[in-house]
Amino acid sequence: MSQTLYRKYRSRSLDEILGQDHVTSLLRRAIASGDISQAYLLTGPHGVGKTSIARIIAHAINELEYNDESNHMDIIEIDAASNNGVEDVRDLRDKVRIAPTSAKRKVYIIDEVHMLSKPAFNALLKTLEEPPDHVVFILATTDAEKLPATIISRVQRFNLRAINDADAVRHLRMIADSEKIAIDDGALQLIARHGNGSFRDSIGLLDQLRSSVAETGTVGISDVESALGITTDQTIIALLESYRTGDLESLAHTIRNLEQSGAQAATVASQLIRAIQADIAQYVDDLPLLDALLDVASSSHPYIKLLAVLAKNVATAPKNTLPSPSSVAAPPLATDDSTVPTKPDQDDIATSPFDWQALLDATQSEVALISLLKKSGHALADNTLTIYAGNKFNAGRLMGPKLLPKLNEALDTIGVSGLQLNIAPTKAPLSDSQAASVAAIMGGGEEVEL
Repeated sequence: MSQTLYRKYRSRSLDEILGQDHVTSLLRRAIASGDISQAYLLTGPHGVGKTSIARIIAHAINELEYNDESNHMDIIEIDAASNNGVEDVRDLRDKVRIAPTSAKRKVYIIDEVHMLSKPAFNALLKTLEEPPDHVVFILATTDAEKLPATIISRVQRFNLRAINDADAVRHLRMIADSEKIAIDDGALQLIARHGNGSFRDSIGLLDQLRSSVAETGTVGISDVESALGITTDQTIIALLESYRTGDLESLAHTIRNLEQSGAQAATVASQLIRAIQADIAQYVDDLPLLDALLDVASSSHPYIKLLAVLAKNVATAPKNTLPSPSSVAAPPLATDDSTVPTKPDQDDIATSPFDWQALLDATQSEVALISLLKKSGHALADNTLTIYAGNKFNAGRLMGPKLLPKLNEALDTIGVSGLQLNIAPTKAPLSDSQAASVAAIMGGGEEVEL
């Protein structure tokens, strides 16, 4: 039976621990000087090296050689998840008084220590308060918040960090080259990104994918997407676009396709969370969505939950009913017949009918732009085209560096480049004064052509 890549490339010394220099440098100096504490606490995400560091320093304290097959009677590993009762800890408390068999010190490594019961913690506390000189405790946990303050106060705590993507990619590339696994750099980056800061998860996925080499020759991004049950970045962008514009039909269609393709709803939610986090300064209104997406993974019907979460914005987005050009256009200025030119030039374009549909046709290829324009009203007056975006968020997007140049280009295409453009963060005003008065009394409204 072949050895897994994670075990094969597990760190054997503090020098081989990657991404945790702030911890390993302190431990290295302490061990070299003989300044050994009687209790250590290693905290941090899973798969970043807590157990490896615990085993390494346990052997280093005793000046023993360490490898993955090392098994010493005086280095005892306890899994708190399965030995979490008070009787287990009392048994440990009785055994710690026995001197080490052959090593300098007896070292107890207690993994996932936060899983101990409250009575077990109380029993452990008594041992930590007055431990025998020959004993060292190394506690490890992914959830330090669950540890009693009395335990934390009696240990030297070291906080390990999630592995950054760059370190993960370099390590994965080293392993892939050593194992002669043909894999694209893009695929490695995708593995690292979805390893969520865990070497163990990232290496485990690489191990899973090496069987694909024989079939495809080289592991690519699509192989990683298939193995992870994730979707493309383009699909994530499309989902966010539909959410921000309140396009329920597009949301439902995309989510139905995702479900049929076999993508995991929880994974899609994680991808959405990551994308929102990256642009949250630009899209502050996405904060409620960020919070709601956290519930998708725990739902018994994750795809239904995902659709419900994304569709919440539909009620607040501008409705997909547009005022007609004639209903919102300002009346032409009163002029004397002698002042009206026989052929309107560019400066007098405001007196000519504006073809809104032509503008929509000119932006058909720009999905984001046309989606916003379809939900906007407009008015033409005094050589100024006002586009009523409906709210500040949509107005900000239309005036942004991505969409505004495309909008101006479309206006050039339909031959109205001489217009002044005004983007209003409100809905189009009602053209009828009596209707406007009624709407004001009722708290606002919009004009719809039937």
